[in-house]
Amino acid sequence: MIKKRRTVRRSRPKVCRFCEDGILYFDFKDIEIISRYVTEKGRILPRRITGTCPDHQKMLAKAIKRARNVALMQ
Repeated sequence: MIKKRRTVRRSRPKVCRFCEDGILYFDFKDIEIISRYVTEKGRILPRRITGTCPDHQKMLAKAIKRARNVALMQ
């Protein structure tokens, strides 16, 4: 009986785009950036999918919630 070897896929490590660009603050009025991190249903995409660092994910979530509160987003 011949055993098949499993192929191991190694994905590239996700790097925070905001750390690379040196962004320190998210403005909740900048909907172009914020809308990329929200699904069609309006949910915030998690870190494991977007690859953002914990600090920028917290700032991003806060900016999205503020934009919703002011009715800039749904």
